[in-house]
Amino acid sequence: MSTMTKLKGIGASRGIAIGKIYLLDRSRVCVLKYEIQEDEIEKEIKRFEDAVAESTKQLNEIKEKAKKNLEPKYLCIIDGHMMILQDDFLINETIERIKKERVNVEWALQESMKQIINIFLKIDDEYLQEREKDVDHVGSLILRNLVGHDQESIADLNEKAIIVSHDLSPSDVIQMKKDKVLGFVTESGGKTSHVSIMAASLEIPAVVGLNDVIEKAGLGDPIIIDGDEGVVILNPTKEEFKHYLEKHQIFQYRNKELLKIKDLKAETKDGFSIKLMANIETTLEIPLVKRQGAQGVGLFRTECLFMNRQDLPSEEEHFQLYKETVESFAPHPVIIRTLDAGGDKTNPILNKIEANPALGLRGIRYSFSQLGIFKKQLRAILRASHFGNIKIMYPLISGLEEIQKANEILEEVKEDLSRDGIPFKKNVETGIMIETPSAAIIADMLASAVDFFSIGTNDLIQYVLAADRTSETVASLYQPLHPSVLRLIEVVLKSAEKAGIEVSVCGSMGGNPLSALILLGLGKIDSLSMYAHSLPKIKKMIRNISLKDAKTISSHVLTLSTFKEINDYVNAEVPKRFSDDLNFADLN
Repeated sequence: MSTMTKLKGIGASRGIAIGKIYLLDRSRVCVLKYEIQEDEIEKEIKRFEDAVAESTKQLNEIKEKAKKNLEPKYLCIIDGHMMILQDDFLINETIERIKKERVNVEWALQESMKQIINIFLKIDDEYLQEREKDVDHVGSLILRNLVGHDQESIADLNEKAIIVSHDLSPSDVIQMKKDKVLGFVTESGGKTSHVSIMAASLEIPAVVGLNDVIEKAGLGDPIIIDGDEGVVILNPTKEEFKHYLEKHQIFQYRNKELLKIKDLKAETKDGFSIKLMANIETTLEIPLVKRQGAQGVGLFRTECLFMNRQDLPSEEEHFQLYKETVESFAPHPVIIRTLDAGGDKTNPILNKIEANPALGLRGIRYSFSQLGIFKKQLRAILRASHFGNIKIMYPLISGLEEIQKANEILEEVKEDLSRDGIPFKKNVETGIMIETPSAAIIADMLASAVDFFSIGTNDLIQYVLAADRTSETVASLYQPLHPSVLRLIEVVLKSAEKAGIEVSVCGSMGGNPLSALILLGLGKIDSLSMYAHSLPKIKKMIRNISLKDAKTISSHVLTLSTFKEINDYVNAEVPKRFSDDLNFADLN
């Protein structure tokens, strides 16, 4: 009898799956290096070109088959992979290696892939780092075609199972039969990979980043995966099976109950209404976001347009992306943040890695240094405004001069569009991210120059506490409920209310029930924006509290001196004040 094994990975897609293991072979092609003769170079280049052509053909076939069952937005990932196949750097670098080093094409391709992947891995941003996976998937596809290694298709699965594999590509997920694939586990990958995003949108439970799971997993063995906790149990005991079966039933029940309120207002018991919106990074997330009842997009991160490529996106690419998004959510607003390059989002085609990126050329500063990129994006946003409710948001504002300069550039772009006879909304609202202490302190001065504020709590906390939010060594210092953070947010809210402009919170605090409760009590907030999975639980929290109680709690919190005091008070006081229908432990 096999012994139970409990493993901890990264929860990539919520939910619990119970079933049998199906081992999917996604082992890497072993590449050996050998020298070739001068007269073999052209033959080797021809092998490479044929393999690229065959890979393109295979991706097109997958795309055509998937068109019947999937929305177009999922298929764009295949288009992205085909773009990588046509990438000048990948193609030319591989061919040059063959010529200069006189090596076999497999080795030359592998070395070119390593060079590109290393660029991505130097980026201190999880979402952008994960784009190296796309390069790796494409390169592996070419390699398999070079060596004649046929890949087992996930579409051939005929019985219900949980997929366990070293890695999965977006092509694999696209081919999954939802009635057969109960969930999946991979050794590689992160929460922001395309595979993880797709799994979450398709509501397939998934755990990724589980080293050595293949060694421990046996074909047909029982397995449990918990996408919430990132837990995988191989050969579970009867007790564990019973526990997770109950947990699965509870999860389904809670989700069902939460979705019952998705079309209801986010309104407190004493009649205060607030809009709940979504943060998105790609159009792949739109179906899930809409199913969760989002009232628009509070933060559209546009950096995804610059991924998986060695050239800059065209104005038309920008336009089509924004147009699709705004039409999907009409009449609700879509707030598009202009390019937030730099900092922890350094991009190989945009800028060099800096010694102190968080304080370097990032956000609006980068846009000012690259006016061509900035104006192209503004043109596309304005063009898309003709098709729905779009708002423009400038990132990392530190002073009034930056707002004035950005708006001057915006007016120049408007004049250009008018001369060209291109329709756009003349009075598009503009706002700023409040994520630097300087912007928060002079929020009353900045309010007169914008239509709205959006508080980016992630960066604001980082800058206020001088604690890198990506560093494990100072993770304990990164505290959203720190007195200084809460007092600064209160200043921003009061300034916005006095000026009569809208204010939103688009950082992680808005998606945490306890933090969101305190935010509501600090001052007038018009909207909270968060990842899709948080929307129902935040709505439930809001509908089960009164604004009066939230203000009482927040007022007392502001009198406390340390994070520990605040944390202890909140965890003790909140359960006492609210009805049995509202269990904060269940909402987290």
